[in-house]
Amino acid sequence: MPSSTVTPPRPPSERGVHQGRPYWLWLPEGEGPWPAMLILHGAGSRKENHADFARLCAGRGWAALAYDQRGHGEAADEMGPGALDDVGRMARFLAERPDVDGARVCVRGSSMGGNLAVHAAAAFPHVSGAIAICPAGEEQLLRGVRSGELGFRAGERARAELAAWLARHDLREAAARVAPKPLILLHASGDERVPVELSEELYARAGEPKELVVVLGGHHRSVQHDPGLQAKALRWLERNLPARGAGG
Repeated sequence: MPSSTVTPPRPPSERGVHQGRPYWLWLPEGEGPWPAMLILHGAGSRKENHADFARLCAGRGWAALAYDQRGHGEAADEMGPGALDDVGRMARFLAERPDVDGARVCVRGSSMGGNLAVHAAAAFPHVSGAIAICPAGEEQLLRGVRSGELGFRAGERARAELAAWLARHDLREAAARVAPKPLILLHASGDERVPVELSEELYARAGEPKELVVVLGGHHRSVQHDPGLQAKALRWLERNLPARGAGG
């Protein structure tokens, strides 16, 4: 019988460290400028765990960068409130590449990363839109920080600083400030960690353009790696972002 050949997953086009953040970058075939996606993993995760979405982005003509947040993966520092500013710096890093359309740099995050994605879209002018998957609210994250169950590296001082930051912020208020940038929320109704009602609240607070996709059943991680839902979110963003070359 003839032997079958399995094609290995496409490796990153570039690996590096930018301002302390180890990253992997995938680039599409052909010439840019391309829209770009900054991928934010959740608590206790790392950049490698979202390579599937990055490859899908590249296959659809998006540059895609995943990086290790503070206290995760290859990062040398501890987790702390500076994680939000890191999103802004990494988004700027993408936007300033000559092969990226700076007017179409989006963020996609899951759980804790979903929280940061919404806050980043609200806070940074150079973030053009967001995908938030089962985004964790400050209340869930604060409980996790206090219990030590979130799976990141942080000493007592770093945890105290992060807890204070979380106590001062409200994801619902951030969602209300995202518009007119596009925001799409995806959540599994069976999520055992973050109730789907939170995404419903965020959707109600957000302005247009917005979209909410609720998947029946499932669990906290089931939406992240569903290729159909990944592609659906990208298609929705593509319809709602500025046209190519509309700004910078």
